[in-house]
Parts: sequence; structure tokens; C-alpha cells
Amino acid sequence: MGFVCAPLTLIGVIWISPFMLPILFIWAILPPLFPKIQPITASYSPHILCNLKDLGLSAVINFESLSFEQGRILEKLGICSDISLLRFMLDGIPPWRDSKLLIRDLKFAEVPVRVYQAKAPSSGQRRGVLYFHGGAGTLGSFWNLKAICILNYRLAPEYLYPSQYWDCLNATIHFMRNVEDYQVDPARIIICGDSCGANFATAICQILVSRTDLPKVRAQVLIYPGLQGLDFYLPSYQQNRSVPILFQDRVIYFCLRYLNKDTSVVEDVLKSSHVPEDMKLKYKKWISADHIPEEFKIRGYTPQRLLSYKYKHEVHEVIKQLLEVMFSPLLAEDAIVCQLPESYILTCEFDVLRDDGLLYKKRLEDNGVRVSWYHNEEGFHGVLAFFGYGIFSFPSAKKILDNTVKFIKKL
Repeated sequence: MGFVCAPLTLIGVIWISPFMLPILFIWAILPPLFPKIQPITASYSPHILCNLKDLGLSAVINFESLSFEQGRILEKLGICSDISLLRFMLDGIPPWRDSKLLIRDLKFAEVPVRVYQAKAPSSGQRRGVLYFHGGAGTLGSFWNLKAICILNYRLAPEYLYPSQYWDCLNATIHFMRNVEDYQVDPARIIICGDSCGANFATAICQILVSRTDLPKVRAQVLIYPGLQGLDFYLPSYQQNRSVPILFQDRVIYFCLRYLNKDTSVVEDVLKSSHVPEDMKLKYKKWISADHIPEEFKIRGYTPQRLLSYKYKHEVHEVIKQLLEVMFSPLLAEDAIVCQLPESYILTCEFDVLRDDGLLYKKRLEDNGVRVSWYHNEEGFHGVLAFFGYGIFSFPSAKKILDNTVKFIKKL
């Protein structure tokens, strides 16, 4: 019976979801009506709640966490994976299509892409913007985004790492070789991404610096990027460990799911037990709280005690891919970094990944690369995903989008 009940239960979950969503949303907004549910916001400091404010965010916090926990339960029951449920719950309703745009779904080197072009004729060649969406390499698609050219790379764990990087690279090369088909100026190709998509964008730009047969990338745009798997105890990880929509432990959990590894080592990775001592010392020159400006250490930061670090070889063997330069492009050598194009980096104050962006900004500047940096004081990780959804859209998302567009228009 089990093999019959499991798919029927999954169909039931999916079928009732449209009817359950309003109930779950009310559940998220009004946790006091459901006393058995402890509101996640209870663990936040008044300072964080004051800055994140709005009842709307409280709803997002509880709803997102509820979806995550439901997924874990369904996976344990053998009904469906937690990733599958999160994909279903988080894809949401696609934004309205703009009547002024020509939108086409194509393939670049067999990678699905969505191309946005203005219907109005252009007097000259346009900028070409390639966008890699976020989602920890396991979630997300171009259904939720509007950019110039969005890549729908294959997702993990169905497609193993580093398939996502190769999809992004191959599609980018295809676009670069065929820019004339889209009236794009080959001298104004911009590679963008948010979250893990910014990680992909960073890695692709690093790979392309050695390609003399292709146009040079004009700029890279990195929106709250995750760039290293070495240190999950940086100030931003401590300060924002329980801030939605990306919690400290879930960063590691999704990294492990992305790499299709055992998730039981999350706590060990939090303590940096996966990093050999010689590697920890080697990369301290680039990845250390010492390189984070003091104004970002004021709230909720405690330097890591050396006694709390203990290397575990068995943990390293499980997750050593976290320390590869492709996965952690912040570890790239100076000889590569100094050749990178002009860069735009967006960081948010209430984001565990904030310090990855700050550290990469420093590395680029130290290597003579021009950097435009925008820091949003009220933003949190993934805030742009809510832009365009009416009451769920945050003012900080509009500020981020306006600043990013302003940078791109100058290129």
C-alpha cells in the first residue's frame, strides 16, 4: 500500500495547496490564534524587529519556515523531498508581463533561457545582460524574474554539481558568440546574479578572463552574493543567524543538499571543522573578520575562540567541494582577480551573506578593480524576490533595484 499512498498523498498536498495557502498565510500572520506554533520572530532582538518591521515580514518569516518544516516532514514520510515542496511553495505567481517587451523562451547551448527585448526599435546596439537566478542551486527559475536574458540552469540535487556552472558558462559563451542576433554591443555584455546566482556569475567571470576568443565582459553585477564555504562564523553570520529568509544553519543545509551530501554534518561545518588548519591559515589573508570594517561589528558579534575550532578529517572528506575555487570564488588567486571587469556589489545589512560581499569588494579593490558598492541598511537576503507583488513588496527592494539599474545604465 505504501507505494500507492505516497503518490496519492503528494497529489492531495498539491491539490489542496491553493485552498490551504490563505489559511497558512493567516496562520503565519496571527500565530497567537495557533498557540502550539511558536512564532519565529520571538527569537529576534528588538533592534532587528524594528528594522525589519512590518507585519508583512512576520508573515513571510513564519510562512517560509512552515514550508521548510513541512518539506522535512514529507521527506521523512517518503512522500516527496523537502526541495520539491519548497519549489512548489516558493515559485509563486509569475509577475505580470510587460506589454512593451518582446519575451521569448529559447535555448542557448541546450540551456533554457528567457530573452526580454524592447519592442520599440533601437537606434543602435543595446547592452546585453545575462542573469543567473538565485535559489541555492536547488530552487528558482526564470518564471519569477524579469531581466534581459535569464538562464534556467539545471537544478540540484537532480543534476549534480557542477552542472549548474557548466550550464551558465556554456549559455554565456553561446550568447557572446551570437550577440548580433539580439542587437547587443559585444563591448557591453554584463553578467549578473543574485545569491547563488551571483556565485555563478563570479565564477563565470573568473573563468572567462583567460578566453581571448570571446568578447570581454563589461561588468559583473553581484546581488547579495554567497562566495565562500570556508567560514560560516563571520560577523554577518552571527548577527543574522535567525533573520529570514536565509538562516545561518540553512545556508549550510542547502549547500549540502546542492552538493548531494550528508546533511548530518551541519553543526560541524558551522564550527569550521571541515577546514584543514593549513588552509584556514592560508586563506586568513582573504577570509577573516579582521577584514570586515568595524562599523559592521557593532551588533551581536563575538570573535571565534580558537579553542572552539577542531579539524575533523571525516567531515572534510564529506564536504571538501565547499572549498573548491569554483564553489568558493572568493578563494581565487590575485592573478585572476586583477583581470576581472568593473564590478557592482550589493549587500544587505540583515543578511548572513553580507560579509562575503564585503570581503570580495576588498579583494577586488586591492587588485585595482573598480567597484561600485551599494549597501542597503534595511534589506534582508532575498528581498528582491518580493518586488512587484503589491503589499508583499518591500521599499528596500525598490531602492536596490533602482540603484542596480542606475549602475547598469551608466555602462
